[in-house]
Amino acid sequence: MTSIVITEAQREANRRYLVQQHRRHFINKLILTVITGLIVLVFVFPIFYWARLSITPYKYVFTIPPRFDFPETTRVWWSVVIGGRSYSDAMMEEVGNLTGVGGAGTGGYDIRPRIFNSVRVAGISTLIVIIVATFTAYALSRFEMRFKQNIVFFILSTRFMPGVAVVLPLYLMYREIGLYDTLGGLILAHVVINLPIATLLLKSFFDDIPRDLDDAAMVDGCTRFGAFWRIIVRYVAPGLAAAAVLCFIFSWNEFLFSLYLTRTPELQTVPVTIRTYDASAGTTEWGMMSAAGTAAIVPVFIFVLFVQRYLIRGLTLGAVRG
Repeated sequence: MTSIVITEAQREANRRYLVQQHRRHFINKLILTVITGLIVLVFVFPIFYWARLSITPYKYVFTIPPRFDFPETTRVWWSVVIGGRSYSDAMMEEVGNLTGVGGAGTGGYDIRPRIFNSVRVAGISTLIVIIVATFTAYALSRFEMRFKQNIVFFILSTRFMPGVAVVLPLYLMYREIGLYDTLGGLILAHVVINLPIATLLLKSFFDDIPRDLDDAAMVDGCTRFGAFWRIIVRYVAPGLAAAAVLCFIFSWNEFLFSLYLTRTPELQTVPVTIRTYDASAGTTEWGMMSAAGTAAIVPVFIFVLFVQRYLIRGLTLGAVRG
């Protein structure tokens, strides 16, 4: 009987211990979930509020305190920025009079051509950067050369100087060589901006891949380029995806060079066009600005959606090293 009592007591103690462990695990998981939710809310809320503003009637834009529900909705702002509707007709329908003169009167409010420009500039510049940076990073990772550390530092040092310090000299050079106010010139500028960070990022991925893979491939009959293309590139595919996303987003959001190196509205990108919605001669068109900004998120979201398979792994592998 004594052994049975002790066994039952042990079972009861074990049961209580498991219950306490389960409860502690549940509480820790709940706390972690709440903290994660709050962090996500901090980042997602501005996007939600911006998207909400794009379907909010004019009379609710400046309500104090601000409203986060949807008392009324309107499609007027979207009909202007992606439907090609005239500013005057939209304001007459929404407000009843022309409350502003139209900050983007010289180039119009239709954001679709500007989104197409941004897609071309960001897409082509990202493609060029990834191609050049891949070969450069592989060479810096695999080949021994004189002043290698100095070369890597020089590549990194190009990011030290702020863009505003070089945009005027670049503007003057572009005027002389005929690249000013061209999409080709803007693409070239974005390539120069993104190439250093992409090279250093990809070099870190190549450094994490053992050189024995190159040697084994060449022993089996591959050339150096064959080993690089058939073996090594497949291992750094997540890194290529991560670098491509970063370059695409940097180019998509870049404002300063796009502003100074283009003049005609037909060549302007999304950030430059949205800037014209706020003019000193008239009111800030918050409804149309929010609709245009929300529409501009869609191409980036689609691009990230295509490469998300490799993105998380690519962002967590490697570290920028000299």
